[in-house]
Amino acid sequence: MPATQRIQYHQYGAPEVLRLEDFEPRQLGPDDVLVRVRAAAANPMDFGIRSGKMKMVTGRCFPRGMGYDFAGVVDAVGENVTRLHVGDEVLGAASIKGSGAFADVVVADQAGIVHKPAGLPFDAAATIPIAAGTAYQALFTVGKLQPGETVFVHASLGAVGRSAVQLASTHGAIVAGSCRPGSEPEARTLGIDPIADFDFNPTTITRRFDTVLDAAGTLPIKKARRMLARGGRIVSVKPSPANMFRSALPGPFHVVIGKFVTADLEAVARAAGDGHLRLPIAHTVPLAQAIPALTQLEQNGFAKRGKLVIVPG
Repeated sequence: MPATQRIQYHQYGAPEVLRLEDFEPRQLGPDDVLVRVRAAAANPMDFGIRSGKMKMVTGRCFPRGMGYDFAGVVDAVGENVTRLHVGDEVLGAASIKGSGAFADVVVADQAGIVHKPAGLPFDAAATIPIAAGTAYQALFTVGKLQPGETVFVHASLGAVGRSAVQLASTHGAIVAGSCRPGSEPEARTLGIDPIADFDFNPTTITRRFDTVLDAAGTLPIKKARRMLARGGRIVSVKPSPANMFRSALPGPFHVVIGKFVTADLEAVARAAGDGHLRLPIAHTVPLAQAIPALTQLEQNGFAKRGKLVIVPG
């Protein structure tokens, strides 16, 4: 039987710490699921975690696997798992402390795993858990967005922003947003109107929006406030100390801290399965070639916007 491999590291640091190595999956806990990975997708958070920016949460137990978003087939389940069964096609995300999706197999808590819609390809399914799950919670759990309301999505063509645009539109909201110069035609195809560039002047859209979603964590708070309608809400995806403090104060500002809510992940999976949610894939590589691709993505980005997807085998 071939060895099981994953991308992992033995210390926090730059991309040079990454290794593709044989490993033994950890023993299943009662709420764990062992998934044979068919596709996994990279997120910006992967690089920050590997560099040690969240070591107060992730700890110092090595080796650590890299990667969170995955889609695959259930190989085994813990004794408390009744919703998922061996052979089920699933999508999900590993916990922040657990990680390890860039691998042949991954162990994750059942709360972060749902059934994959039958018509949704594994590569497309792997792109949505964290980005779309974050967007869903930002819009509906924190932002309380209702049908007919207006929402402005800053960084509308990033993974979280694009997910938010599609989810809000499907929910019956009116969507505006910002994007980089030259990307306006792409934004227009998503139904975004009006479209602003990143350095827009908010005086032209003052007091228009029920929700302003900062999907990049870079929108100045004063600019966001000027855009709000009476009773509106500002939601940021960046849980920085300053934003956490601001969120604790009375007022319209809130921070979304992504957490596993099975019903939320099921909702975005349904949207993807129905064709209402899609994230572009820029590059697909086999696991054996993933470290150079991850390094390139971190250091240079890709000319074509979209996700990096890693496929074992």
